Amino acid sequence: QVTLVESGGGLVQAGASLRLSCAPSVRPDSGYTIAWFLQAPGKEREFVAALTSRGYTYYGDSMEGRFTIVRDWAKNTVDLHRYVLKPEDTARYYCAARRPRNANSITDSSQYEYWGQGTQVTVSS
Repeated sequence: QVTLVESGGGLVQAGASLRLSCAPSVRPDSGYTIAWFLQAPGKEREFVAALTSRGYTYYGDSMEGRFTIVRDWAKNTVDLHRYVLKPEDTARYYCAARRPRNANSITDSSQYEYWGQGTQVTVSS
């Protein structure tokens, strides 16, 4: 069983920067891939980015260049950065983990067995 705890959401102004953190209960060398998804109001959950245990990063269509996923080794978190927030970034952001040696699509939410509760980000204009 893997638990994931997100933090860093809230009400922020457009133009500000944001860092969301995901604290998984597994070690970085466990083989789990950690990903971030977002779900905007009235829309389906969407893949943002993923970080494999080997350090490879993947981004969803239209997400690369907007978001950056990095690992904080000191805190054992997987962080998602957004540097110039826009109102359309308003969404609930979820952290997810999938088991090692899963060769299926990394962008498919159904391939992730473990999910955090999510953290709400609301961007005001």
